[in-house]
Amino acid sequence: MPAATSGVILRPTGVDRLLGRLSLRESADASRTFAEQKATNFKLTVSERCVILDDLHNAKKSKDMDPTTLLRPRRKITGISAILLPLLENNEVDWDAFRQHVLRTADAGLTPAVNLDTGYVNLIDEATRLQVLDVTREVLGSGPFVAGAFVGDTPGSTLALDAYKSRIDEITARGATPVIFQSYGLTDQGDAEIVASYEKIGQACDQFIGFELGQCFLPFGKIYSTDVYRQLMLLPQCIGAKHSSLSRTAEWERLALRDQLRPEFKVFTGNDLAIDMVMYGSDYLLGLSTFAPDLFAQRDAYWAAGDPAFYELNDALQYLGFLTFRQPVPGYKHSAAMFLHLRGWIATNKTYPGSPQRPDSDLPILEDVARQLGISLRKGGNV
Repeated sequence: MPAATSGVILRPTGVDRLLGRLSLRESADASRTFAEQKATNFKLTVSERCVILDDLHNAKKSKDMDPTTLLRPRRKITGISAILLPLLENNEVDWDAFRQHVLRTADAGLTPAVNLDTGYVNLIDEATRLQVLDVTREVLGSGPFVAGAFVGDTPGSTLALDAYKSRIDEITARGATPVIFQSYGLTDQGDAEIVASYEKIGQACDQFIGFELGQCFLPFGKIYSTDVYRQLMLLPQCIGAKHSSLSRTAEWERLALRDQLRPEFKVFTGNDLAIDMVMYGSDYLLGLSTFAPDLFAQRDAYWAAGDPAFYELNDALQYLGFLTFRQPVPGYKHSAAMFLHLRGWIATNKTYPGSPQRPDSDLPILEDVARQLGISLRKGGNV
């Protein structure tokens, strides 16, 4: 049995185990309190410590929660899949491959999401950002898609409301739904000011999707208080929100609140390390699904049909997530390029300049995962 102090049990997180930072023995020891973990000096990264602190913060709340009451069998899942921006050897965007990936994602029954982290929105220039929107609309015709409204700023900045409105106008002019990225100017405010900011943002469009991002991943991210989340949920223009804390407990709490206040509100899981959150009523907006939109759609269909094949396919996809979303987490985009290249869907496995790279030693592991998923690889393997 795990050791306990003051009635608080701190379980090892999936992040700790998958990152390879903790051995099996150390994972068992990670059931100690945070103070004891600190004393054992596991050399955790900042992100790993943040996740452990989240577990500690939520431990008391989780004791009073029964997640099984949230299970929603045979539910139709809404899937939104972030689109990787593929590159040619000269680091130019491979627009043909991009068009094909947008189309195959939509054909699978998922909604494409562009100009998000998976599309290097914080690295691309304005011309590329706008071309992504235009090409996506061209490919999809009148079909739906969502796009990131990203405003780059610096610590100490005030809310750049006009810049947000400009990004929103770019997106809505092309018939898409904006996903509101956080920024320093948005999150470095008090709760009341944050809610008021979203109210102003909502005046610029008929509907938008919110986005909570843990500070463990980006310094301007923030997981909102329950009171802020409740008020955002009641904004009529906010049709849903992506939740990326890597905490099941925090997401379960949002699902329970949603069920009480606004059942049609979409809680989009952004937890690529717990993609089974769809079982509890979450929908998803994931980067992991860009690796295999066809298989995510198949998994979702299994769940809607009550087919037990859901579980084994979900397990295999989760293994892919554990491998590719390890530290540094932004390296998953290079992993995605590697995987899509192995599938023969893009011309190179290059990642965008300035984005973290993965080692070539990942390639045979990705090949093995692909075979477990029943995926045919391009001839020549990891060419």
